Amino acid sequence: MVDPNHNAIRNDRKINFICEKKHREMRGLTSAGRRSRGLGKGIGYGHVKGGSQRAAWRRNNTLLLKKFR
Repeated sequence: MVDPNHNAIRNDRKINFICEKKHREMRGLTSAGRRSRGLGKGIGYGHVKGGSQRAAWRRNNTLLLKKFR
């Protein structure tokens, strides 16, 4: 185990990446975020890599034009 608050770790350039703030919740890495992205264990989860297949298809196949208001 490495203490991320120790000054020797913070000042060492090779291993001070441990001290950085992670923001797991913003990247969808918490258990609730993984569930909403469709990731999990088992047979059916391996096919959906990173989210909904239907949402990815819709995002890649719709033309978005700017509206003048």
